[in-house]
Amino acid sequence: MRSYRRNSPESAARIVSMILLADCHVSRDEMEALKHHDIPHRLDLSHPHFMLVTQQLCDDLRTFSEIPWQGAQALPTASWHAMLDEIDDSGLRLILLDLCATLVECDHHIAVDEQTLVHSMADHWHLPRPVWRHRTRPLATTTRSHVEAVALAG
Repeated sequence: MRSYRRNSPESAARIVSMILLADCHVSRDEMEALKHHDIPHRLDLSHPHFMLVTQQLCDDLRTFSEIPWQGAQALPTASWHAMLDEIDDSGLRLILLDLCATLVECDHHIAVDEQTLVHSMADHWHLPRPVWRHRTRPLATTTRSHVEAVALAG
């Protein structure tokens, strides 16, 4: 995986992109939320530059894995933590956590992989986990410890 300068717009955008890719499906609602909430601009990037960072992440994930991307559970904990460690500004961490939670909720379905990445982000940064506001469909019935063990096994 490539690395970016600490607290750079690219390092922040990669985390948001990882959340978009967590469940192997970027929905129309998620793309509309990117625009509606002006997420690239809030990260100090143009939309094309944000999409370039997303493409670079996809390239890294393809290079990184010998099998096709199967969601967040395929990402080793150490790699995810290395991405998170590129952000050490507490204000930027709070902004990213909020933006990622917004994206996860925008399609009114919280996939287990999305929830797990957002929770692990909050835990790694010692921030409170988000309270999910718009859960219109129930989450999978797996327990928290099982989900974390599967998704973050390193």
